[in-house]
Amino acid sequence: MKFKIIIILSIFSFKGILIFGHEGMWIPSLLKVIEGQMKSDGLEISAEDIYSINNSSLKDAIVHFGGGCTAEVVSKQGLILTNHHCGYSQIQQHSSLENNYLKDGFWAMSKSEELTNPGLTATFIVSIKDVTNEVFKDTINLSPLEFKKVISKNIKNIQNQDRNQPNYNYVVKPFFYGNKYYLITSKTYKDVRLVGAPPSSMGKFGGDTDNWVWPRHTCDFSVFRIYANQENEPAEISENNIAYNAPVALDVKVSGVKENDFSMVFGFPGKTEQYLTSNAVDNYINIILPARIEMRKNSLKHIDASMDLSESNFIKYASKQSRISNAYKKWIGQDIGLRKKQAVNKKRSEEKKWVEKNPSNQFLLDKLFTLEEQKIKYQLAYSLFIELWYYGPEIIRFSNGIEKLKGAEEFESKIKNKQKNSISYFKNYDSNVDKEVFKSLIPIYLKHLEDDLEDPLMISALQKFDNENLFVDDLFEKSKLTNLESTLKVLNSNKKSFVKYLEKDPVVDFASNLYNHFLNNILPQYRKLEEEHQILMGKYLKSLMESYPERSFFSDANSTMRLTYGKVEGSKPRDGMSYDWFTTIDGIIDKYNTGEADFKIPSRLQNLYDEKNYGRYGDNGTLNICFLGSNHTTGGNSGSPALDSKGQLIGINFDRTWESTMSDVLFDENICRNIMVDIRYVLWVIDIYAGAGHLVNEMNLVE
Repeated sequence: MKFKIIIILSIFSFKGILIFGHEGMWIPSLLKVIEGQMKSDGLEISAEDIYSINNSSLKDAIVHFGGGCTAEVVSKQGLILTNHHCGYSQIQQHSSLENNYLKDGFWAMSKSEELTNPGLTATFIVSIKDVTNEVFKDTINLSPLEFKKVISKNIKNIQNQDRNQPNYNYVVKPFFYGNKYYLITSKTYKDVRLVGAPPSSMGKFGGDTDNWVWPRHTCDFSVFRIYANQENEPAEISENNIAYNAPVALDVKVSGVKENDFSMVFGFPGKTEQYLTSNAVDNYINIILPARIEMRKNSLKHIDASMDLSESNFIKYASKQSRISNAYKKWIGQDIGLRKKQAVNKKRSEEKKWVEKNPSNQFLLDKLFTLEEQKIKYQLAYSLFIELWYYGPEIIRFSNGIEKLKGAEEFESKIKNKQKNSISYFKNYDSNVDKEVFKSLIPIYLKHLEDDLEDPLMISALQKFDNENLFVDDLFEKSKLTNLESTLKVLNSNKKSFVKYLEKDPVVDFASNLYNHFLNNILPQYRKLEEEHQILMGKYLKSLMESYPERSFFSDANSTMRLTYGKVEGSKPRDGMSYDWFTTIDGIIDKYNTGEADFKIPSRLQNLYDEKNYGRYGDNGTLNICFLGSNHTTGGNSGSPALDSKGQLIGINFDRTWESTMSDVLFDENICRNIMVDIRYVLWVIDIYAGAGHLVNEMNLVE
């Protein structure tokens, strides 16, 4: 059977399409085609002002922060703002019992006090270019295997064409399930230093209680600075580096926002799946989400308990707990929202109408359903492995990393690096906590995993004990990798002894078996079925676009730069409930007065409130804290700038309401709202609360 690709460019031109302004994550290079709609909704600048490859534009102030969040440049000296939770791991790494920056906050009063962060990056987008025709060159009438090879070759050629720029990175990424391809050129800076962060009692105010919830009063921001070499180019961390000379810095608006003001969010949203079939959504709700939620719930049970009992463990596990709990609560909200909005039935209704337009569409839909049923057990197994390997007991991945050194070239140098890494690892590790997490997750992992995908070596090992707890106790008792002293002893031994240690270590054996089973028995089939599913989804989406030329179709988020727009507005998510569009400092005090642990505040905040000392940042005798907008956001938009109609910074995006978490799969413009911290609160904290007014002085404040 020959594989024929047909690109109908008019489908993707967005001409004559009815645009629903609040839904969609738009590729910046395509904004000209929706510029009219944006301007009718209140935009006062041009699409060229937002994205340009020939002139400076807003895109040049938008940063992909650490590869997973967004930040924005707010001074010509490379100062950037992002979320507190985006900088949380860096704050945690610099914290100790003596200098507890998580608890007390941190503020560099000069550039010499700013703290380096190995591994942290700041990436700017240089250009986004449509290369679809080049990618599909010479692909007509090829078999699927030949088609794949030619596509890969073409992409590689495109990425290698402009390698004359040493500090640029070139990557071709698929959009619309492979119906379109774009070449993204970027530049990454590797010296990004911590400048300031409020105490966690402010930066994480509300904790898990308020996470994904409105009303919100979280001071979710942190401050970093990009450093460059003397030529303003990327360089490794060095004391010789200087503050990055930014070509564009956002104007910062201090006069505030009003209800129904135009707003837009510019950043790097991670992943959405708006075009899933009803069957895929049903599998997600009833199979994938319950397993994920149960795994994380049981991890958090032990981590939270240990953090409550010990300040030392609070510091050790603060970043890990935040990473695990954030998705945990989000998934619960997704489950509630998708069920309440009857997402599966809505999808079925849409599919029925689509098939009625052309009965032959049923054949494609049936193929998708059949493939999704074949894929689901591997999809579940993949998801369970991710939860166990990356978010479960840390000793599994740590021991596997040590085992990989057995056959490593340059053995001595890599052992020395592992010794350094081990010291850092055990600084944030408690074997008792890890053991309890291990005990909790193994039975859940096996419960959800299909019997024919279980690792026989794991099952054989477990059967030697009366229960999983005794099995885990035995692993930890016999392993040399549960504490720093014995681990360093292993790493300091000669290569022959090192190999013997590892061959006898039961945790190394467990991790190796788990990883190899996944690598050989789960991952290949999952990837094969996922690849087939992507191809069918491309045909499905293409058919939807042909069937509904009057509708807007935006590409799902894929961690590339996007702009979403809407307005500042509240919502009525449920019967008898209404969300006002903003909150004030009065709400912080009201929550504090409940006495709940998640609502503790520093005494200085209370004192400034009592004094009503809001400086130029107050409004009508109070201080605005957060506000809502109808901008379509997702994970990865954390830290994204919230901009007004003139492209001025009015806030920092950091969350969604609980009802809105379903927007990754199904966007409802009546209830889906993103949450932003008001930039006036950010400035007040920096200037008046922290006394770091020198940072505000770097910014260009506008009324």
